[in-house]
Amino acid sequence: MPKSDLILLALDESPVLKLMERALSANYVTAIAKDTKVLGQLLQETNPSLLLVGEVFDGHQGLKVAEELLQRFPTLPFLIYTDNAKPDLVKGIFRLGLNGYLAPPLKTNEIVDTVEGSLRHAHRVGDWLRKEIKRTTASLKKRAEISEAERSRLETVFNNIHDGVMILDHENKIMLINLAMCRSFGLNEKTAIGKPVLEVISHPDLRSLIMRADNNDPLQYHEVSFPDGRVGNAQITQIHEVGYALTMQDITYLKEVDRLRSEFVHTVSHDLRSPLTSVIGYAELVERAGPLNENQRDFVNRIQDSVQHITALINDLLDLGSIEAGFDTRREFVQLEGILRYTLDMLQGQIKSKRVKVHTDIAPSIPALRANPIRLRQVLDNVVGNAIKYSHVNGDVHISIKSEDDQVILQVTDEGPGIPSADVPHIFDKFYRGSNISSNTEGSGLGLAIVKTIVESHQGRIWVESTVGKGSSFFIVLPVLSEPITAPKK
Repeated sequence: MPKSDLILLALDESPVLKLMERALSANYVTAIAKDTKVLGQLLQETNPSLLLVGEVFDGHQGLKVAEELLQRFPTLPFLIYTDNAKPDLVKGIFRLGLNGYLAPPLKTNEIVDTVEGSLRHAHRVGDWLRKEIKRTTASLKKRAEISEAERSRLETVFNNIHDGVMILDHENKIMLINLAMCRSFGLNEKTAIGKPVLEVISHPDLRSLIMRADNNDPLQYHEVSFPDGRVGNAQITQIHEVGYALTMQDITYLKEVDRLRSEFVHTVSHDLRSPLTSVIGYAELVERAGPLNENQRDFVNRIQDSVQHITALINDLLDLGSIEAGFDTRREFVQLEGILRYTLDMLQGQIKSKRVKVHTDIAPSIPALRANPIRLRQVLDNVVGNAIKYSHVNGDVHISIKSEDDQVILQVTDEGPGIPSADVPHIFDKFYRGSNISSNTEGSGLGLAIVKTIVESHQGRIWVESTVGKGSSFFIVLPVLSEPITAPKK
């Protein structure tokens, strides 16, 4: 072995120390640490190839000294000298992963062989580590070159996305932002990167969405209105171990189409009311003009049923139009549990005919809501009525009302057919009906659209959780407001 290897001896003054020094000095450079202070200095000032420490050194347990030093020098080989190789000591040596131990009777060649064996093992580990580092470095360099090319392509794609995109870290600092988002809010990409988003974005709609990103709201979206008439639909989504992705689509065209459609439906509905009223009146007069046979009477009844169905549909459309237009401004203090009692009384006929068991769980001291009682009655009639209508015979419907953080939460759960996952995003759209609902089941597909519009006009939120074959749960959250809210006119 070359004499360049340094063997550090951390042993108390004894004949054994002299024997170790004499046995090793022929092949190695040796240094003696008389106490832990000198040992620390030698480890800082030199680069030992192996440390031989006594079972007890300078009043400290050798295993304890080795354990602490392994934290700083994990690749340094360690040997323990002991006067008595007890089983507990040997277990401790193997537990720490030390190279071995020396114990009497000691012979010069055995000391040298043990040290040489430990150094050979250390050199093999060192050679392997150097090869792995070289291989890993080359691999990382190659990956870095590939990543740089991928990053360039990603930036090109990112900046050419028509929708606005912004990536935030967990501290809401901007990590990435594309040109579309910069144009929408008048930002400079270079100056915006790395800054807290709330310092950069001043738009109140977008700030509101960002500030509620951590409140576990299942509907993380917000309409963003611009002074020039543009309207954006912004969403924020949590990205695991990254932060948040904020995206925004321009829906100005869609909003205008929706406005024109609403105006058309409203106009047509008004124009249909007069002739339908005439049809109903003349259908009632037919029988007064003379006796009818059984077929004629059946035809008249069918006419009356159809006209009443169309009239109900028109009334729903007009209701929806007036709410969307911002005409629903009536507000007074109401108790939601009181409105629920009226709804259940009205639905008693359906409840009894299907033998549905309705269970209510109403928390005490529910605060009053500042709301339109007629509209809230529509909400409950639709949601609770649907739960009963779609429940199986002898099924159960659970209704709960509770308050949390200045909000009143209504939950209605049924054991009906459930809603397919593909239908859930559209269940509140106008005229939409679940794909698993029979065409023979009555309904226009406007009920839940009206419910959603009423809830949102009261600054509330509604969503559904459903499992096909097991039922659905509708959740409605309404804020407890001290002042009336006037819905903005479109």
